[in-house]
Amino acid sequence: MTNKPLPDRARVVIIGGGVIGTSVAYHLTKLGHTDVVLVEQGQLSCGTTWHAAGLVGQLRASESGTRLVQYSTQLYAELERETGLSAGYKRCGGVTVARTEDRLIQLRRTAANAAAFDMECEILTPEEALAHYPVMRVDDLAGAIWLPGDGKANPTDLTLALAKGARLRGARVFEHVRVTGVDLRDGVVTGVRTDHGDIETEIVVNCAGQWAKQVGALAGVNVPLHSAEHFYVVSETIAGVHTDMPILRDPDGYTYFKEEVGGLVIGGFEPEAKPWVSPDALPYPFEFQLLEEDWDHFQILMDNAMLRIPALEETGIKKFYNGPESFTPDNQFILGEAPECRNFFVAAGFNSVGIASAGGAGRALAEWIVNRSPTSDLTSVDIRRFAPFNGNTRWLHDRVGEILGLHYEIPWPNRELASARPFRRSPVHHLLAAAGANFGSRMGWERANFFAPPGVAPDIEYSWGKQNWLPFSAAEQIATRTAVTVFDQTSFSKYLMVGAGAESALQWLCTADVGVDVGRTVYTGMLNDRGTYESDVTVTRTAADEFLIVSSAATTERDQDHIRRNLPAGVNAHLVDITSALAVFGVMGPRSRDLLAVLTDADLADAAFPFGTSRRISLGYATVRATRLTYVGELGWELYVPSEFAVGVYEDLLAAGQALGVVRGGYYAIESLRLEKSYRAFGRELTPGDGPVEAGQLFTCKLGTDIDFLGRTAVEQARAQGPRRRLVGFAVSSPEPMLWGGELILRDGVVAGQVTSAAWGATTGACVGLAYLRAEDGRVIDAEWIDGGTYEVNVGGTRYPVTVSRRALYDPANARIR
Repeated sequence: MTNKPLPDRARVVIIGGGVIGTSVAYHLTKLGHTDVVLVEQGQLSCGTTWHAAGLVGQLRASESGTRLVQYSTQLYAELERETGLSAGYKRCGGVTVARTEDRLIQLRRTAANAAAFDMECEILTPEEALAHYPVMRVDDLAGAIWLPGDGKANPTDLTLALAKGARLRGARVFEHVRVTGVDLRDGVVTGVRTDHGDIETEIVVNCAGQWAKQVGALAGVNVPLHSAEHFYVVSETIAGVHTDMPILRDPDGYTYFKEEVGGLVIGGFEPEAKPWVSPDALPYPFEFQLLEEDWDHFQILMDNAMLRIPALEETGIKKFYNGPESFTPDNQFILGEAPECRNFFVAAGFNSVGIASAGGAGRALAEWIVNRSPTSDLTSVDIRRFAPFNGNTRWLHDRVGEILGLHYEIPWPNRELASARPFRRSPVHHLLAAAGANFGSRMGWERANFFAPPGVAPDIEYSWGKQNWLPFSAAEQIATRTAVTVFDQTSFSKYLMVGAGAESALQWLCTADVGVDVGRTVYTGMLNDRGTYESDVTVTRTAADEFLIVSSAATTERDQDHIRRNLPAGVNAHLVDITSALAVFGVMGPRSRDLLAVLTDADLADAAFPFGTSRRISLGYATVRATRLTYVGELGWELYVPSEFAVGVYEDLLAAGQALGVVRGGYYAIESLRLEKSYRAFGRELTPGDGPVEAGQLFTCKLGTDIDFLGRTAVEQARAQGPRRRLVGFAVSSPEPMLWGGELILRDGVVAGQVTSAAWGATTGACVGLAYLRAEDGRVIDAEWIDGGTYEVNVGGTRYPVTVSRRALYDPANARIR
């Protein structure tokens, strides 16, 4: 690498010379941004990259994640032709084995996902698996899958090839240069300081690996990750092991195996990890270094490895690798522009999938930088999914101890993390706990999933079928449909848009017309310039110059960043986060009006308080904002309560409702009820990959007016062209299967899409959900095509007929909400 002095200026400075940093540099230059400087505090690949195992498994849980890795494999296979340097990439295929029926169901679901993503995948018997991997034991297996597209790469060779590709197009790479500061002016990046001089720059990209949290702090940016010790060993040669051996994964034994020089790399993800030092105390220098061997901690992996590969009992170990690697609180990597300042980008925390993800993630971030916004759905990895409190180092330490082990745990669809909790609590958390709540977590909030009956422990017994809590949730659903239920929805994100220009700002940001009278609530989307979703909110006009915006719990940081970035220039409008200032209680059901009437003198009749009305009312001793809305398809109100009054209001609601059959409800019931009504959710049905045309949400768009909004042109173009995907509701014809989302939908026996959300519907008596449909020939999806097909859903390898509907399954005329 160049030893010339650092330049005084570069348009882009990338911090970190591992596989991620060099990939970002490579793709920026490929997109024409050639004024790029990459600085590395040691040598290229000397951090986590060099001791990575190099596995490249293509199939991920989401389509967007899968496409990232598919691109990586394509790139790695072509790099040598472009740069003259090999990435050491070999397509060898992958075998994943199942010891239990639960694991085999997961693999069958994986195979269905592969079909949805048009990837090769085959379900194997144990004997067929043995043919692919002759040195393993199979008498204890239930089955396996074969993924011929899987492969392996040499991490250091890959890094050097990417770096050379970037340099060939003008990027400059400097080793042994440590960044000591990041300069900002008015919240915008202006430069970096190093131990070899300062560089003026417009854009900084933090690809510093396990040092990314430290580097982020230099700019006041929160990068929530923590290192853990990660182990593997390399064996002596083993008879029957050859260079074309596939990758073998035995997740029930926490282990993976990769051929290396006639032996095996044996690694894994132990159930309880060993967090390493605090991110604020990482050593420097730390080049090509390993940590001390810990055979006691590795023992669970070695025992399982010998069970799967009996020859290991008589084979020596050449090398023990214990290398630190960074992990995030939710097992997804971190990508994107930081919300704390402008032009500071992050790509870090790759949770042991950095080699597989590097190509696709590097391209995605480069496109984000060049286009000023993502070009695909990156919601699950977007840095804005985290809040400042997620950067607490003690919390990260305890969470990471669980996260690493989840790589090979069965990925139960409703699995709740157990570590570092409880975390963020609503004012009535103690009342929910005393009533038998089982708590889930979203954006740190402890939220009731369901309420167990007296004397029953509120625990989840995970399975792919109907779980133990289902009767409890079904009872909450029935109560909501027949009487009244109180839900604690305090975790909603809540903001005020204030100022003389608040209306004009929101008219630009929102798809719906929000120029309404004070006391009216509007349901609306917020889009990007591609006409796809960035958020899904309600907007209530609370004064001439003030609006209350309510959004989902998970999107607090994302929403604020999107809104602030897209405020029209010169408009007098300011966004204020008031999420923690207000508790929210949903009072839902046909007797909700009767319950509230016990506590208030306000006229709640339909004529005086119609749907979409919001006003302050007295409720018991408190004064609250009551908004007549529903996300469950019944008559109901959302009550916005100052936090200091929340306990009293909640107690009053439960006491006043006793004679009316009131029950407490959790989020599992909300999910079921909203799906019976085909109500959409951001992140599942409404994503940066989908627009109002595909999602069937044109009714929320003010296309009949001359009021412009962000994304309007793209929406009008999409409407004119017609959708190639279309969201529909469905109900399974049989009460037998349990659906969780992600299942494969078939039309006339041909793959036609995937389920976005699914749940048990007590009213329907079977599972219900939403799914995007597409045609095999890519044609426009219209009503005739949808109605003309016969549909099935693949549930763990078994097909069940489903009824598809373009309208809500329950109460399509909305009579119940009145």
